[in-house]
Amino acid sequence: MAGVGVKLKRIYEKKSITASVFGIGYSVIITVAPILFIVVSVWAMEKVLGFANESYLTRDLFSSMLLYIFIFSLLAVHLLFSPVLSRFVQDAIFEERYGDVMPCYQIGLLMTLVFGCVPGAAFSLWVHFVGGVEAGFVFLGYCGYTAMIFVLYSMIYLSICKDFEKISLFFLIGMAAAFFLALLLRFGLGVEVTYSLLAALAAGSLLIGVLEYTALKSYFPENSGQYRLVFTYCRKWWMLMVSNFFYILGLYIHNFVFWSHETGRVVAKSFLCNPNYDVATYIAIFTSISTLIIFISSVEMNFNRKYKTYSEMVIGGKRGDIDTAASRMFRQLSEELINLVRLQFIITVTLYLLYVVILPQMGFAGGIMRIYPCLAAGFFILFIMYAAIHFLYYFNDFIGAILATAGFCAITFLGSILSMRLPEIWYGLGLVLGAFAGWTLAYIRLRWIERNLNTHVFCEGTLLRHEKREMPDSRVYDRENRTVSE
Repeated sequence: MAGVGVKLKRIYEKKSITASVFGIGYSVIITVAPILFIVVSVWAMEKVLGFANESYLTRDLFSSMLLYIFIFSLLAVHLLFSPVLSRFVQDAIFEERYGDVMPCYQIGLLMTLVFGCVPGAAFSLWVHFVGGVEAGFVFLGYCGYTAMIFVLYSMIYLSICKDFEKISLFFLIGMAAAFFLALLLRFGLGVEVTYSLLAALAAGSLLIGVLEYTALKSYFPENSGQYRLVFTYCRKWWMLMVSNFFYILGLYIHNFVFWSHETGRVVAKSFLCNPNYDVATYIAIFTSISTLIIFISSVEMNFNRKYKTYSEMVIGGKRGDIDTAASRMFRQLSEELINLVRLQFIITVTLYLLYVVILPQMGFAGGIMRIYPCLAAGFFILFIMYAAIHFLYYFNDFIGAILATAGFCAITFLGSILSMRLPEIWYGLGLVLGAFAGWTLAYIRLRWIERNLNTHVFCEGTLLRHEKREMPDSRVYDRENRTVSE
């Protein structure tokens, strides 16, 4: 999301109510539009195709397959490689090495597909042979899973190119095509409802991925063939991969814990889920998702200027100017965090009150609404934690990022195990504790950087070049020959 603030800055510079409303609408569209298109498309297909008339087992199996497709495709794409690949592409564009982008895309796609599709194939075989699910249904689900990996992976590169409107357009086209294909399969060819839905979603996802790849290829038509550079980056920035791994795993680990709870379900001896907890999680994410919008726009319009000024002072400024720029930068950082908490608190409370009133009338009641409040508080803290970790990345403090994300993941896991024994209203306590622990560690680390900024910036290099070779002779001076050794 690195270029959202640039567009928003142009909008807000007009300083009018209309511009503010348009800016908020633009932020919402580019961040949640792809998700909304998928949700609306699936809901419309289910309504038109008469999905509600299917048996309970069939509906449960389809819902479980859809849940696994989206969760594990996200994990496959973002769990390991995405941050390093993003950094490689950003550096290549900054250094005008445009021919290196497509090698990164291709080798990264291969690694992601191997990382995601091999376990996916093993699970699909388990679902068929152990769960007794029809081979055609499993195959279509696997195709949808692979296509979604392709879509989410290609989104990374288009996001770096700041082409957010085009991403939303591609999702609109793909999901519209999926809707009409589902109608054709069901009413034109007489295919079963669940098969029509899965086939249409897989085809629509593949279309989105192809459109994304075509757009990316038009931006970077050249291919330098420098595939080994990608592996060099993975080795160099491995700590970035580790911190991202803990963060992404922590986002879902509390769901995995509650899948094993007594209120969870096992579908076809294969799919684990907990409908009440999963739906409550989904609603809680949407309650606080605006945190990312506020943070992205605010950081790029305000903090980034202070950070750029400090960087310029480091390159060629006086000691006094460097200290002044550093002081202003950290003052702005504190203001960004405080403003983010203040604004998001107002938004979260407002949305919470609306959800409590509206959602029960739409059928979301009972256990879902009892679990939701604690999870909403957890995601509120979690996205604030993400903001603090993002600032750690600004200063290349990967050790601090690993400490914060690892603490977040570990405490969320242990807290979720503990909260399973509590009443429903406290089921989300594990996420609250984990997010608060991660936020605390990230904030402490930011303050440590502030106190030791000069050491962190000026003393991280080395005066001697590191090489791997045989150790030279320890003899420095040969007294007899009176020669100095190399």
